[in-house]
Amino acid sequence: MRTILITGSSDGIGSEAARQLIAEGHTVVLHARNEQRAADALAAAPGAAAVLTGDLTSIAQTRAVADRANTIGRFDAIVHNAGVGFREARQLTEDGLEHVFQINVLAPYILTALVEPPARLIYLSSGLHRRGDPDVSDLRWERPWDGMQAYCDSKLLDVVLAFAVARLYPDVVSNSMEPGWVRTKMGGSGAPGDVAEGADTLVWLASSNDRPATLSGRHFIARHEAPAHPAASDPGVQDALLAACQQVSGIALPATVGSP
Repeated sequence: MRTILITGSSDGIGSEAARQLIAEGHTVVLHARNEQRAADALAAAPGAAAVLTGDLTSIAQTRAVADRANTIGRFDAIVHNAGVGFREARQLTEDGLEHVFQINVLAPYILTALVEPPARLIYLSSGLHRRGDPDVSDLRWERPWDGMQAYCDSKLLDVVLAFAVARLYPDVVSNSMEPGWVRTKMGGSGAPGDVAEGADTLVWLASSNDRPATLSGRHFIARHEAPAHPAASDPGVQDALLAACQQVSGIALPATVGSP
């Protein structure tokens, strides 16, 4: 059995994945942005081992989440599920960054850099990542705001991050995935898929011994490898994202990580 951390697990796909993994006998640590959401997360996923609390719109609080995660010990898998969608208004965080980027991209970067590397990393993306632009020169969105484009960009950058980690850390299995359009708060009530479908590939990547789930640097849909935006595999794009994240956070990815 595995020990698995899932960010953004107070509702939606993260909560459903937690329930499925707990039912399979795994040790699951939840994450929520505040104490009320933490209580909701524990109520929705009985049997969870713990819940980490911290708002991912804050670099300081994201650091604190990483510190608390490290007190638990090394995880077998970390699922970067927390995110906001395309209906968001432009908001700048306390760190002066646009909040869609900070939650969807910078937070998983910081946690990847600061939490002891697990055997597996899973980054949630979206089919809309194929409409994304990997340019990281305007992280405050000083240009006219486009919530849909900001979301698409962030989901592309999640794949870029997953593939960059796979390239830099060959002893860590790092992949991205699309849950599909499912009925969650983000997906809306009119989505064709249910939340269990959306969580299935996440659970599989975090826990399965099937050979495809143990390969790194892949993008998955419905347990099958799928093509990602070509920019995600470009080392130059990857390095630009890592440099931008390091610059705005003051946190660098470790040069090397140990073997699982």
